[in-house]
Amino acid sequence: MLGFVSAVGVEIASGRDLFSQLATGGVPLFLGSAILLSVASVIPMFKGVSKESKSQEIMSSGAEMLNGRFAMLGLVALALTEYLKGGPLIS
Repeated sequence: MLGFVSAVGVEIASGRDLFSQLATGGVPLFLGSAILLSVASVIPMFKGVSKESKSQEIMSSGAEMLNGRFAMLGLVALALTEYLKGGPLIS
């Protein structure tokens, strides 16, 4: 979700499409944030906290999994649309 929101936010602010964002130094920022969030999400597991014990009605682990999958599809759809269009989706 962070990647999709960041890509769209930078696109709105600067008018640069996803591919130009990655070409101008976005890959290290993407990798850094991916590593940081991955490490942060496994720390509770090492402390013995299960995702089911933290689940609530609205914020269930299943809902979070579904939201993450939709965010990944959104990022791929954004990249594909910009590639086919030849420029930023939001100008």
